[in-house]
Amino acid sequence: MTSLQPNAIASSDIARPSKPRLHSVSPPEGFMTVSNTHTTPGESQALQIHGIEKQYGRFPALAGVSLDARDGEFLALLGPSGSGKTTLLRVLAGLEVPDTGSVRFKGDDLLATPVRQRGIGMVFQHYALFKHMNAAQNIAFGLKARPRKERPDDKEINRRVEELLALVQLDGLGGRYPAQLSGGQKQRIALARALATQPKLLLLDEPFGALDAKVRRELRRWLRIIHEQTGLTTIFVTHDQEEALDLADRVAVLRAGKLDQVGTPEELYHKPANPFVFEFLGDTIKLPSVVKGGAAEVAGVTVAAEKVADGPSVAYLRPDGFSVEAGQGPGLKAKIRNVFRAGPEARLDCAVEGADDFEVSLSHEALDALKLQDGVRLVPKTARFWAAEA
Repeated sequence: MTSLQPNAIASSDIARPSKPRLHSVSPPEGFMTVSNTHTTPGESQALQIHGIEKQYGRFPALAGVSLDARDGEFLALLGPSGSGKTTLLRVLAGLEVPDTGSVRFKGDDLLATPVRQRGIGMVFQHYALFKHMNAAQNIAFGLKARPRKERPDDKEINRRVEELLALVQLDGLGGRYPAQLSGGQKQRIALARALATQPKLLLLDEPFGALDAKVRRELRRWLRIIHEQTGLTTIFVTHDQEEALDLADRVAVLRAGKLDQVGTPEELYHKPANPFVFEFLGDTIKLPSVVKGGAAEVAGVTVAAEKVADGPSVAYLRPDGFSVEAGQGPGLKAKIRNVFRAGPEARLDCAVEGADDFEVSLSHEALDALKLQDGVRLVPKTARFWAAEA
């Protein structure tokens, strides 16, 4: 039996994409930015959510959720449909009233604060733009709807609108109506409208859900830049794992109204708290294994399994958690049914002896060096382990 000494799943060749740093656009005058407030994420807890419960009939949408967000942090709420992430966002926005629990923002009781006084900007998935108003009028709406004593004069409103159009990179398009804008442009206008009132807290409810994949990628890079320039504490709801891992400072994973894990994207991806988090964050291959003395036997290979109880277990692997080898030796024997070369890595669709079929990934250079006609061995390199169910 061959012995391997992987560090852990963190040695995977697939890493979380680094946050982009594209050209900057100056934020509107008066915004509290990271550079002019001398604060950085992590210095203080701005948002404190404690024991929030919300039930619809017999269905518990939220079951005692407690969560903090640091000042200026970009926090993603990630989970499948029905996990409670949007309900929690609606509680923060004042669109839902929880049955129990508390929410404080910078020391203030948010639940006891009238909605219009909470200082919250919100962006919805389907834009929610007024069709009879042009882009500039949509952006100005929140300012013009203020009570007379709080409302800026028309000159100031127009100045803010022009600055926000520049911030969202839509200079000169203020006169266009929603029907004349693309989906990506509509979402930028929706964000500009949310920023116009200079909110203290920004809530984003799956803002890219209605857009195609290419536009989604472009806008999330742009959104991260906007976040860094405004310095707003931002809560972002999504069911898209890649989106959450790419954008957020930290990610909170919810399931069935409960919080499963919260941490940085790297912590969640490399050190998932349970099998659900592992499977939800990416393609998963499960293999039977036996743990003894901090090591596990998987497909005839010994893999490190620290802090795992002895006994039958399940090895959880990613598609890049295997070494693809030719010739005789340990590992799973497999025949290659299809080879996919498009993309930064190659993917092999494998018919595996003694296990369900699955795909593995490897570099194009490694693929070119293999002789696939006689089959291959899939040798486990890195894995996470959890006890097998009785």
